[in-house]
Amino acid sequence: MNNYSMPSYFQNMPVIGKALLNVNEENVAELKAREAELAEKVEAVLEAGQQTTESLNAKGQMTAMQRVYSLIDQGTWCPLNTLYNPGNNKEGSTAIVKGLGRIGGKWAVIVASDNKKLAGAWIPGQAENILRATDTAKMLRIPLIYVLNCSGVKFDEQEKVYPNRRGGGTPFYRNAELAQMGIPVLVAIYGTNPAGGGYHSISPTILIAHANANMAVGGAGILGGMNPKGYVDHESAMALIEATENGPKVAPPGAVGVHYNETGFFREVYAEEQGVLEAIKKYMDYAPAYNLEYFRVDTPKEPAFAAEDLYSIVPTNQKKTYNSYEVMARLFDGSEFSEYKKGYGPEMITGLAKIDGLLVGVIMNAQGLLMNYPEYRGAGAMGIGGKLYRQGLIKMNEFVTLCARDCIPLVWIQDTTGIDVGDPAECAELLGLGQALIYSIQKSGMPSFEITLRKGTAAAHYVLGGPQGNDNNVFSIGTAASEIYVMHGETAAAAMYARRLVKDHKAGKDIQPIIDKMNQLIQEYAEKSSPFYCEKDGFVDKIVNMDQIRSYIKAFACAYYQNPKAVCPFHQMLTPRTMRDYETFVK
Repeated sequence: MNNYSMPSYFQNMPVIGKALLNVNEENVAELKAREAELAEKVEAVLEAGQQTTESLNAKGQMTAMQRVYSLIDQGTWCPLNTLYNPGNNKEGSTAIVKGLGRIGGKWAVIVASDNKKLAGAWIPGQAENILRATDTAKMLRIPLIYVLNCSGVKFDEQEKVYPNRRGGGTPFYRNAELAQMGIPVLVAIYGTNPAGGGYHSISPTILIAHANANMAVGGAGILGGMNPKGYVDHESAMALIEATENGPKVAPPGAVGVHYNETGFFREVYAEEQGVLEAIKKYMDYAPAYNLEYFRVDTPKEPAFAAEDLYSIVPTNQKKTYNSYEVMARLFDGSEFSEYKKGYGPEMITGLAKIDGLLVGVIMNAQGLLMNYPEYRGAGAMGIGGKLYRQGLIKMNEFVTLCARDCIPLVWIQDTTGIDVGDPAECAELLGLGQALIYSIQKSGMPSFEITLRKGTAAAHYVLGGPQGNDNNVFSIGTAASEIYVMHGETAAAAMYARRLVKDHKAGKDIQPIIDKMNQLIQEYAEKSSPFYCEKDGFVDKIVNMDQIRSYIKAFACAYYQNPKAVCPFHQMLTPRTMRDYETFVK
C-alpha cells in the first residue's frame, strides 16, 4: 500500500547519473591531501588551550567535545565554524564548539564553550560566531542549546569583544528574540560564569546547572578588587599582593545555593556532569517537532552511486569542467531528479530532489560550453557554464518563487565564474535580473543551504543563495576545491596594473617591478581565497569532505521539516505541476 501523497509526481522521479568508468587517481589524491591538511588544522584547534583533555578529565570535568558527543545521537554531528578565527586568536578559533546535532531524534543548534581555552572566555570573533548559530536556529525554527562554561570577557581584548552592534551583548538580545518566536533556548551550565558569562547563562529559557556551577553579574575578582586610582603604583601593587595572598578568600557569587535555593533560576541541578546533559535531553523531548513522516514524499534511500566518486568527478583544476548531473546523482535519494524547464537557461539546473525522503529544491550551475547561447548575443554565440545569463536568471527567479509558495527549502550548489558582462549583457538587463533574484530570495522567507563546490565569484556568489542572504541562508559549506573571490587573481592583477604597465613601458622603464607586484597580488589572492581561509574568515561556515556533503544536506532538510513556520499540502503544490506542464509543452 502506498503511504505517500502524489506518487506520480514525487516517487520514481527520473534517475540521473552513470557509473564512474575511471577513477581520476591524481584528482582523488589532491583533494584528499587537502582534506587531510584541513583535518590536521581542526585537530590542532580542538586540542589548543591552557588545559588538555587529560587535565580537565582529572579534575572531573568533560571537555566541550565530550559534552557534545554525550548529548547528541551518535553519528549526527555536523560541525560548523570550527576554524572560524577572524580575530587571529592564538588558539586558532573563537573558543566555542558549534554545529548541528540530533538529540533524541530532534535537531538542534549546539554551542559549547571550549573550556580548554581560558575557561571558555569571550575572545574576538566569538560573539559573531554565536550570532551565526542563533541565525541558524531562527531560520530553521529549531532549539538552540548552549553547553556553557564561560569565564567572561578576556580583559586585555575587551574592546574587540564587549561593545559594538554585534558585540558580546547582542546574543542576549537574540536569545530573547528566539524565546518570543517560540524557539526553545536551553542551557547546560558548568563552571564559573561571571559578567558576560552570567548573562550568557540567564538569557536562555531553561537553565540546567552542574552542582559546582555559578552565574553572576560579577566574579570574585571584582568583589575583591582594589579601590581604583586610575593607575597602579608600587603601594597599590603591594596592597593587592597582600589582599590576594592573605586576605579572606572570596567565594564566587551566584552558586547553586543562591540560584537554585533562593532565586530559583536554575530549573534543575545535578552532581554529575552527565546528569545535566540528560536533563537537556529531557527538555528537548518536550520541545515541539513534527514526525518527519508527516512531510515525506517517498521512502528514504541512498543515492544509486557512491559519494566517493565525487573525488574523481570534481576537478581541483578550476579550468576543467565536469557533469553537474553526476554530482547531484551522488547527493540525493535514489539519484532521482525532476528538472524544472530543462533546456531553458541551460547554464542553470533547477529542479526537485529528495533527501531522506523529504522534498528539496535544487539549483546548480551547469558546466561546459553552451553552443548558440546566450540568445541576446546572436547566432554563433558560445556561453560558458558557470556564468549567469538572462534565461538562467529568469528561470531561477521563477523557481525560487514557486518553491517559496510551496514551502520547499532550497539547496544551492554553486560553482560560478560570475555574470556575463558587456553592453549586450546590460541590454539584456542582467544587472536588474541579478538584483531581482536577490529580491525573490529575500521575499521568499524560506531557509536555504548553499554549497560552494568550487568557485564563488563576483556578484554571482551573492545571487546564488550565498551567505549574504542573512534572513535565508542558514549556513554555507565549501569543499577542499573551493575558492571565493571577486575575480581570479590573474584577472585582478591585470585590472589593477594594466595601465601602469603601459605607462612604464612607454616611458622606457623596467616593467619587472610591476610584474613582481602583479605576481604578489596573484599569490595573495590564492592564499586569501583558499579553503582554509574561506572557513577561517567565515566566507563559508565549514569546509566539508566530499563524502560528507550529503550528511549536511540531510541535516538541513530534516531540521527544516522538524518545525516549519508554514505548510503547503502536497496536493496544493504548483511547482511539480508547472514542471510537468512545461515538459508536455516543449514536447
